[in-house]
Amino acid sequence: METTEYKKSTIVALLLAGSFIAILNQTLMITAIPPIMQEMNITANSAQWLTTVFMLVNGVMIPVSAFLLERFTTRQLFITAMSIFAFGTLVAGLAPNFEVLLLGRVIQSAGAGVMLPLMTTVFLMIFPVNKRGAAMGLIGLVISFAPAIGPALSGWITSNYSWRLLFFIILPIAIIDIIIAFFVLKNVTEVTRPKVDVLSIMLSSFGFGGLLYGFTSAGNNGWTHIITLASLAIGVLALIWFIIRQLRLEHPMLEFRVFKYSIFPFAVVIGMIAFMGLIGVETLVPLFMQNMREFTAFEAGLALLPGAVITGVMSPINGRIFDKIGARWLVLIGLIIMTASSFAFINLSHETSFTYITVMYGVRMFGLSMVMMPIQTAALNQLPKRLIPHGAAMDNTMRMMAASVGTAILVTVMTTTAMSAEHRPDISYPDIHGVNIAFLVVSVLSLFALILSFFIKYGKSAETKNG
Repeated sequence: METTEYKKSTIVALLLAGSFIAILNQTLMITAIPPIMQEMNITANSAQWLTTVFMLVNGVMIPVSAFLLERFTTRQLFITAMSIFAFGTLVAGLAPNFEVLLLGRVIQSAGAGVMLPLMTTVFLMIFPVNKRGAAMGLIGLVISFAPAIGPALSGWITSNYSWRLLFFIILPIAIIDIIIAFFVLKNVTEVTRPKVDVLSIMLSSFGFGGLLYGFTSAGNNGWTHIITLASLAIGVLALIWFIIRQLRLEHPMLEFRVFKYSIFPFAVVIGMIAFMGLIGVETLVPLFMQNMREFTAFEAGLALLPGAVITGVMSPINGRIFDKIGARWLVLIGLIIMTASSFAFINLSHETSFTYITVMYGVRMFGLSMVMMPIQTAALNQLPKRLIPHGAAMDNTMRMMAASVGTAILVTVMTTTAMSAEHRPDISYPDIHGVNIAFLVVSVLSLFALILSFFIKYGKSAETKNG
């Protein structure tokens, strides 16, 4: 069935709007945490859960999405996911106490977790191979722009109005999206109705959930904390069992055989490092600016904004370049820019200016926009159509894990280095030294991704091979 241009643009607009508010929600709470702590009389550790739980439930939902995409129609899945998200937003906005607010975030993220793999899969289904780059460029715009404007938007709203307004701005957009989808959204994915394998769903939830929670706990409580170790152990064991089970099942819930396609594993690792750097740097820069340079939350959010705008503008452009010349040169040049600009952050001092941070962050995001979606599109183009939902779910799950692991590792590196630097007379600012070492880790990882990119053999897409 050929989708008409009109229907295509409507489907694209609906999915982009839904995913934008779902992803925006990941970082929306970061600068809203202090006023919530004050109003609800809770500690920073408890408040951190508002962001952690969103990523946690998201990380559990994404692997299940490949199964859901084969079980339900695009329309059923989109309307249900957005309705759950909207209901969670309402619960959070009206929450009388912290427990209800946390519940609202859980409900929100259960709906949001399905949105990104759904959007990726649908875009790859409705666009031919030679136009996929431009389509995926729009997803790149959403993925990088939404989390970046979150802190600035919430910083401005919470300093002028109530944090509850954050939820009531998103709610009407979600409701309008659902109403339009009800009338115009058609089914574009293939429904094969696979059997529900309850054990796979449980193992996936404990596996990915355990790892995500373990790494987040490591960022807050340290690597040797009992909760961290127990979560990581449960996560690893459940995940091993899950993978073995998927390889034995005739119709697995998540297809691990996607890694057999030539560039897929390399592309996933590069995508993970890029996303880890994106979320990690978005965490480190505001920490440095607010805690060590005494900028306000709004100023810290503002420093990230030009970078977000650059990525927003460049993602669709890079998508069109990808359709013309493929991924190799885009990814290579992007990784060189990313690596060089990461090294520019390893010498921060108490005199580092707002302009320097803003410009270098902008340059880094320019490089990142050339890597993120082109590498994912190149990887998913390798897969036959029936494996695209599995490839999209796998890639998004790995990026989610990378963001969580990366943030935990960087925060740990920063705090432990700062603590050991306190006893060294040659270091005047131990905190800033900690941030510099964390940026060094980001830089070395980017360099590793750059080296890895030389080993990628970009083959023909599966569509061209099959066609």
